[in-house]
Amino acid sequence: MSTEEIINRAARGEETDLDDIVALLSSKGAEAERVMEAARGVRDRMFGNKTFIYGFVYFSTYCRNDCAFCYYRRTNSLRRYRKSEDEIVMLSASLRDAGINLVDLTMGEDPVMCADGHKAMRDVVRRVKEEVGIAVMASPGAMDRESFRPMSEAGADWFACYQETYNRGLFSKLRLEQDFDRRFNQKIWAREAGMLTEDGMMVGLGETVRDRAEAILGMGAAGCEQIRAMTFVPQKGTPMSGTDASASDDELISIAVMRLLYPDRLIPASLDVEGIAGLRTRLDAGANVITSIVPPKMDLAGVAQHELDIDNGHRSVDHVLEMLDSMGRKAASCGEYNETVARMKSKVRIGD
Repeated sequence: MSTEEIINRAARGEETDLDDIVALLSSKGAEAERVMEAARGVRDRMFGNKTFIYGFVYFSTYCRNDCAFCYYRRTNSLRRYRKSEDEIVMLSASLRDAGINLVDLTMGEDPVMCADGHKAMRDVVRRVKEEVGIAVMASPGAMDRESFRPMSEAGADWFACYQETYNRGLFSKLRLEQDFDRRFNQKIWAREAGMLTEDGMMVGLGETVRDRAEAILGMGAAGCEQIRAMTFVPQKGTPMSGTDASASDDELISIAVMRLLYPDRLIPASLDVEGIAGLRTRLDAGANVITSIVPPKMDLAGVAQHELDIDNGHRSVDHVLEMLDSMGRKAASCGEYNETVARMKSKVRIGD
């Protein structure tokens, strides 16, 4: 079957198998442009020209894990920080006032914040929800099952936990001393508690095209309402620091294929890989969410690129709005975003 035939079948909502997805992900040149063109068409039919925008508050860079790819792994020697509750509320409020739709409260698996069933994390979520009054994504790493209902009750609308790869062998090399099934179950337990979920894969970690296809199918089968792909960026002080950096082409085609397969999902264009310079290409691949907006001059870090475009203001809301306007796209209002979240939540069954 030709690429065009697979595109047309996917765009009509017809079933595609693993080999079809591998074929799409393998597209290059004019074929890849055609996949992304079709993805844009699907996105625009589902969402119009609205783009959702997320603020990012990485409030603790302490972590108990030792992931082979992560700059913040516990054995890396670096300056770390842990923001206070008051600081987190202030930062979240400033992002709300600038026009974001959701604040993503992110941390490493900080032992202080994880203690007592993630009580400190829940307290942060509750204060931001009550005092700032905006949609909240909790990104605390992996939690025990009994912590999910209290996190949802504290006000978290979303729970994000990235698998990075669905290849178990590769997972064991990347997320050292971690359990694949426990991490996968984070999304299931979060949905049981009534939260929406986000999963993501990393591109350029040594995976095959088939691995990427299986990850896309796995994220979709888990029912995640938001799915993403991000290009791996080698980090200093990690076992993978000498890995050759990948171009973003594989990430872009992955975004496009996810859009074709899952038309109604939220798919991010992250500023954390190539900064504002990479935003247009990711939106052109079919993304409809801009993530990792970080306020400048607040001593905050990113994840994939801990300094990129932050203090020069290029990851500010104003700069992103200028880019959207130049593309003829519109930033969604909080009301429009909340309607989308409410519609998605109505389909999530809260467990007994």
